[in-house]
Amino acid sequence: MSARLSLGLRLSLLFAACTAAVSLLAGIVFSRASEAHFIELDQQLLSGKLAIFRDVLSEVSSAEQLAPHTAELRRELERHPDLGLRLQGPDGQRWFWQLPTMNMASDEPPAYRELQAPLKADRPDGPQLTLILDITHHQHFLQRMQRLIWLTMGFSALATALLGAWAARASLRPLRRMSEVAAQVSAHSLTTRLDAGQMPQELRGLAGELNAMLARLEEAFQRLSAFSADIAHELRTPLTGLLTQTQVVLSRPRGLEDYREALHGNLEELERLTAMVNDMLFLAKADHGLLTPSSQLLALAGEVDELLEFYGPLAEEKSIRLDRDGELSVHGDRALLRRVLANLLDNALRFTADGGQIRVRLEPGRLSVENPGREIPADRLPRLFDRFYRADPARREGQGEHAGLGLAICRSIVRAHGGEIRCESAQGWTRFVIELPNV
Repeated sequence: MSARLSLGLRLSLLFAACTAAVSLLAGIVFSRASEAHFIELDQQLLSGKLAIFRDVLSEVSSAEQLAPHTAELRRELERHPDLGLRLQGPDGQRWFWQLPTMNMASDEPPAYRELQAPLKADRPDGPQLTLILDITHHQHFLQRMQRLIWLTMGFSALATALLGAWAARASLRPLRRMSEVAAQVSAHSLTTRLDAGQMPQELRGLAGELNAMLARLEEAFQRLSAFSADIAHELRTPLTGLLTQTQVVLSRPRGLEDYREALHGNLEELERLTAMVNDMLFLAKADHGLLTPSSQLLALAGEVDELLEFYGPLAEEKSIRLDRDGELSVHGDRALLRRVLANLLDNALRFTADGGQIRVRLEPGRLSVENPGREIPADRLPRLFDRFYRADPARREGQGEHAGLGLAICRSIVRAHGGEIRCESAQGWTRFVIELPNV
């Protein structure tokens, strides 16, 4: 049931319950203190009257000796209508008995408090004197006070519930604002933000995190939109080429060699499309945490040397020198890490001018691939690893098999190995740095 109650109602009920509990506790403490105070006053009163009656009956030792003092006893009791007296002999026989007369006419049964003591202080086994005090008015006071406590507790709980509801509603206004902002968020409206400066201190951090989350959603949605447009563009070009070439070939009868040449051309485009789709599936698998590389001890110096030997002929055509410095051993998947290195080297070869140099540096926990080239603006460096992104927009066309997925694949593989990759571009050099856990 409590799960269905609103937070404001639960706070109001909590305030009311706390107020009622505090009022009840205060009432009980006050009632007990008042009762103890009245008992103390009654005991003091009875002790004072005990001395008076002992003085009046100082010469009484038997029932016969009491008779001359009876009238004086009654006069004393008449002066104190809230007092009564009972006098008993040592054998328990009652010599004198008179109850308080203050509430005799009342239909309500009276309440008494008694004080019993020896008639003579030095003879505890002698006649016993019992003073009886009518405390009915004390009881009435305590009963009225208890009723007042219950009424006060009820009104306090009701007033606190109403004030608590108002305070809770006012205090929860920032949360309602958050709810309104969340309701406004859609695919077409991701720019709404909360004013964290106007939030209470307790919600300021939450507002900041919500704004950060909305900013991440906006960025992710923009990237997704750009990715959708890029993939449509990347697929449209080869599909249009395939469609056009096929229509041209089928527009009139042709020789067997023409059909064979057209099929070879279509095969190349289909292979490029297949590679692109495979790369996209690889990235989707990495995004869902399904990329689980194997772990084996690898000496990356040997892997780099093999790749440099593989790319040697292509580098010689452009008079590019390939160098490797240092040693590095890591635990990882050999095939995946070779794919990262191959992508970076292929990328460096494409953007290095003839006669340039490509350096691969291996250091403890760090690998870098460097090549000379035009400096990339700092604001574009983080986006180099986005899918289909190219730092030079002029190179979006005519890239052949290079669809802009290589660096995104590199980042996915490096992160799957617990590392990180970044790009640095300064002073005429572009450097891709990979940081991997040490062995």
